[in-house]
Amino acid sequence: MTFRGVIPPVVVPLTADGELDVVSYERHVNRLIDAGVDGLFILGSSGEVVFSTDERRRQVITETVRIVAGRTPILVGVIDTTTPRVIEQARVAQELGADAIVATAPFYAILGPKEIKRHFRLIKQAIDLPLFAYDIPVCVHVKLSPAMIIELAREGVLQGVKDSSGDDVSFRNLALMRTEEGLDLTLLTGHEVVVDGAYMSGADGSVPGLGNVEPKVYVEQWHAAQAGDWDRVRELQDYAARLMRITSVTTGEFGFAAGVGAFKTALMLLGVFDTNVMPEPVQALEGHNVEAVAGVLRQAGLLN
Repeated sequence: MTFRGVIPPVVVPLTADGELDVVSYERHVNRLIDAGVDGLFILGSSGEVVFSTDERRRQVITETVRIVAGRTPILVGVIDTTTPRVIEQARVAQELGADAIVATAPFYAILGPKEIKRHFRLIKQAIDLPLFAYDIPVCVHVKLSPAMIIELAREGVLQGVKDSSGDDVSFRNLALMRTEEGLDLTLLTGHEVVVDGAYMSGADGSVPGLGNVEPKVYVEQWHAAQAGDWDRVRELQDYAARLMRITSVTTGEFGFAAGVGAFKTALMLLGVFDTNVMPEPVQALEGHNVEAVAGVLRQAGLLN
């Protein structure tokens, strides 16, 4: 199984009382697949993994596997603080039908490169699935260096990287080192506003949170990149960059509430989600913030 192309990190709809909205979720997953995405990344940052109980994680995996029914690969985030907890989540994900596992470095405890490398090695020993490293220093406060990733890829520990570091220089160096080493290491960018640059650097695909709102743009961009139509790649990226303003037009919101909150609000306005309810303690966008998101959607031609 290959993991290339557009693999959006699936946003999770909730009911008014905070339960998984299975009807909206099925509508959303089918919409993404119908748009031509090349895989789904569930239980990532956009997928509320750190807000989810073990029971909720199981439910999301189970429903995703049921809905997808083998139509596209499913990558499952097993993000947790320590190695034993991550391994527990990884084994459950494998049991329930995941096609690949995505893990960050351990966090909360202050650890160095030696412990982080051992963390990934132990995860790989515990499962029989491709393992992706999730590089997201804004959340785990550790940047995975290209040298560390290459070392683990050379050992067969890592099969891929989901890079949400925002460090384009590091990503370029990682792509160069992979080529120089001749490694079979999948590189996916989560930096949705500069996917065009990542493709030119050698990325094998993108994991765009904004792809929840408008997946077709990223799918067309991927095909244009494969065809070498770089003018079209840039044109589509400019459109996506303008649409991404839904995450910055709100007032009084920060981080997850502004980002995923805007994605959920947009999906509600587009009729995909029934609500824009957020996981506790985050509150949903309301009033003028909903209208601000709607204004960006209108400018993008997605809403009348």
